[in-house]
Amino acid sequence: MKISELIAKTPLKRFVDKSPVVAVLPLYGVIASGGSKLRGENLNLSGMAEKIENAFATKNLSAVALPINSPGGSPVQSSLIFDRIRQLADEKEIPVYAFAEDVMASGGYWLGLCADEIYVNQNSVVGSIGVVSAGFGFTALLEKVGVERRAYSAGENKMKLDPFSPEKEEDVVWLKKIQTEIHESFKDLVKNRRGDRLKKRKDKELFSGDVWTGPKAVELGLVDGIADIRSFMREKYGEKVKFKRFEGRQGFLQRKLGLGASVGEDAVETFIAAIKNQAAWARFGL
Repeated sequence: MKISELIAKTPLKRFVDKSPVVAVLPLYGVIASGGSKLRGENLNLSGMAEKIENAFATKNLSAVALPINSPGGSPVQSSLIFDRIRQLADEKEIPVYAFAEDVMASGGYWLGLCADEIYVNQNSVVGSIGVVSAGFGFTALLEKVGVERRAYSAGENKMKLDPFSPEKEEDVVWLKKIQTEIHESFKDLVKNRRGDRLKKRKDKELFSGDVWTGPKAVELGLVDGIADIRSFMREKYGEKVKFKRFEGRQGFLQRKLGLGASVGEDAVETFIAAIKNQAAWARFGL
């Protein structure tokens, strides 16, 4: 019996198997710092760092695939995750491919930009290259219920955009200045990562904050084509390619609402977090 035949019939096969491996690193959910069992796991570097390191340490690694389903969130966490993936990809010279699912928008698209190539589903929602801030004003509510607001601060700018105080024009100007700076950073990243693939589109069209479905995103040059992970990787690395996943997938409602498996004494906090996450997804009809 030949040595190759003997190996094929013994447990030793798994030690000498040279089949190409693709590490699958899902990036799902609203991008934000923190998270808990009650509120659900947000997508951030703290929660992803170990998984990213392990993905790039995979034996016989040929590529890293990033399934992305995110309406966006924190630009800082988006940038931190982007940087960590790119650092390891460059250090280890491993190609990275992103695959959009339902939504890859705003910070979700920021994450997609860390890939060398981006692919989408025919019906994926892509884009929202902009910056948004949202909150509530409770001044009328306080008057209605007869509650007097008392707040004390040292420093004239410590209470900017206080939701319990009337909105000030100068505070809105200040916020828009910060938004503009972050938007410029986002636009520079898109131009740098997509380069000539943007096909000389006008900034006003690409960076208006609008979103597009898969085929239009391909036409605009924001993504490279329409494909799914399995078919793409089998065509690129052969039918014997293996996939190793580095994060379990939450249920659809958990991903949308940000709810953990149980709700206990922090029910109010959980409810507020759920509303915020639902609002993020609802912007894209989900």
